[in-house]
Amino acid sequence: MADTIFGRIIRREIPARIEHEDDLCLAFHDVAPQAPVHVLVIPKRPIASLADVGDDDAMVLGHLVVVAAQLARTLGLTGGYRLVVNCGPDGGQSVDHLHVHLLGGRSLSWPPG
Repeated sequence: MADTIFGRIIRREIPARIEHEDDLCLAFHDVAPQAPVHVLVIPKRPIASLADVGDDDAMVLGHLVVVAAQLARTLGLTGGYRLVVNCGPDGGQSVDHLHVHLLGGRSLSWPPG
């Protein structure tokens, strides 16, 4: 997998507004937010996309969702929120490093796109 902007953020080569960090993941605010709260939760171990995950990735994927839920509480998203994982170009994935979008702080319409 090629290095991405997210790899550079993990290594602190690019600054980011970090909300959470642990051994498995990093969560930071999106630089082009689509909602009042828009945080990206990424695995530290690079996984290009959801299409590339295997059985051995189940723990880290679950961890990303748990961290996103904890951040939603911390960030006061009491009215609800949305988690989005885009996969591939047709799915809207713009960075080849798996990431979960945590979106909230306003009413989110459906369908999303």
